[in-house]
Amino acid sequence: MISIATLLEKKPLKGNYFAPDAYVQGDFELGLLETRQGSRLIALPEVFLQGMYDGLQEEIGQASGVVLYNCGRWWGKSFYRRFIQEVSEYYETPLAQMEMIEFISCLKQCWKTHGWGISEFNFDYYGQGFIVIKTVNSPFAAAAPQNQQFSCQTEAGILSAFFSQLTGEELACVQTSCESMGHECNYFVVGLKERTKLAHGWLDEGQDHPTILERLCHSTMS
Repeated sequence: MISIATLLEKKPLKGNYFAPDAYVQGDFELGLLETRQGSRLIALPEVFLQGMYDGLQEEIGQASGVVLYNCGRWWGKSFYRRFIQEVSEYYETPLAQMEMIEFISCLKQCWKTHGWGISEFNFDYYGQGFIVIKTVNSPFAAAAPQNQQFSCQTEAGILSAFFSQLTGEELACVQTSCESMGHECNYFVVGLKERTKLAHGWLDEGQDHPTILERLCHSTMS
């Protein structure tokens, strides 16, 4: 039987670091938002995102997706460094020693608390060289024009940079489903650039996410 003294010697379990009421702090009347460690946060209203899409479309047309993707890449590198630092310090555990389920749980909660929607990370295809991410309620998709263009390129850039930093490989991310196009969710596939680039041609053909993922996995075996 475990003694009370033994239990008291153990470190108390840490709570959810990214719980919104604890993580997001600041003076809301003055418009100041900070994390629980004092790092500044920025709020992007829907009207701002709508104006961003309209402005980019007017200025550079179809190239706007590339610009948003590269912005996401830059953003994702900073996001990764902050995420790893905060999580490692809070849980007093180096990333290499953290359980995968705990790491993914933190990442999902972080994604949600930052207002980017609900995310799911699927590593079932990791053996074929791919990570699949599903998101819903994306603010980027909600603010984008409802048309036949994938609108979550910023998120794709963030994911490519984040997992590139995590794995030490230069990875790319391609979006294969988008809420702004009437789909129920957004799907992203992360993998090596020379592999994921095959998906662009299939997207132009109008292929859906399951078909593209199946073809990508098959291409790694041929």
